Amino acid sequence: MGIRMAAALVLAGACLLAALQTPTFAAMQDEAAVQPDYDQSLAERLGADDYGMRSYVLVILRSGPTPMPAGPEREAMFRGHLDNIRRLAEAGSLVLAGPLDGVDGRRGIFVLAVPDIDSARRLVETDPVIANGEMSADFHVWYGSAALMQLPELHGKVARRNP
Repeated sequence: MGIRMAAALVLAGACLLAALQTPTFAAMQDEAAVQPDYDQSLAERLGADDYGMRSYVLVILRSGPTPMPAGPEREAMFRGHLDNIRRLAEAGSLVLAGPLDGVDGRRGIFVLAVPDIDSARRLVETDPVIANGEMSADFHVWYGSAALMQLPELHGKVARRNP
């Protein structure tokens, strides 16, 4: 390749690079990247970032240090646990809850839409199974789909009965 050809290629590359960095081209790329079904108002309402994601706190409930023996007090504690789940869901803080299989003492999960682990701890401490030592909790920041925020509403449409 001759010197003129190499110089022409370098010049063409420099021109292309300059074009790619212009605000107009960048704006066209941003517009092209927007998903066709994107709903900005829904994304904002759910707290979604540009990728449709948001931060949550994942709580893993595991067997605690002081299990309560079977009987009326244990039944009342678990009724209080379910009432607490319902209260947190109605407040918009709890977006997902459910039991696990008990393997390695892991008994359930919560996914909380709260800003940080300290906020999650304050909410989880209100649960009777935690307060009574039946379960303890591990807390993890989790980055997941903001669409999960719609789960409580959808669940209400498919659940025939409440526990």
